[in-house]
Amino acid sequence: MMKKSMVVVLLLFAVSSCKNKEKELEITEETTEEVIAQVPSPGLEVGCYTYDAGGSKVVMEITQINDSVMGQLNYALKEKDGNTGIFKGVLKDSVLIGSYSFMSEGFQSSREVAFLLKGNQLVEGYGELDDTGMAFKDKETINFTSSMPLIKSECD
Repeated sequence: MMKKSMVVVLLLFAVSSCKNKEKELEITEETTEEVIAQVPSPGLEVGCYTYDAGGSKVVMEITQINDSVMGQLNYALKEKDGNTGIFKGVLKDSVLIGSYSFMSEGFQSSREVAFLLKGNQLVEGYGELDDTGMAFKDKETINFTSSMPLIKSECD
């Protein structure tokens, strides 16, 4: 009789233990799903994005991300005059587009530039310009085909 009681108690303990593990597993799975949902996707960050190869260097240093994105943009392309200036634009649907005001050959100029945010890279876009030559004619037809992607990097 004592053996039967002991077996019954052990069986109850085993069943109870399994149920607790099932509950624990459910809680763990729910918690894991919540944590995964809270991890932000990569986005534009304050800091530098750089291309440096083949004698050319392009650096976009993002200094502010609010309603607008602001920063310094510098081009030093091989065998061309470099230019340094200020970028001010907006990020919408992974496209950063704005005005680039810069000095080149002693003259102040301004033109529209666009970059596609792809992971930790900014890929410059090109397209047909309007009659002024300073802005894109149709922003919907910009091709993001630059072979010089700016990669998130440490600022110098």
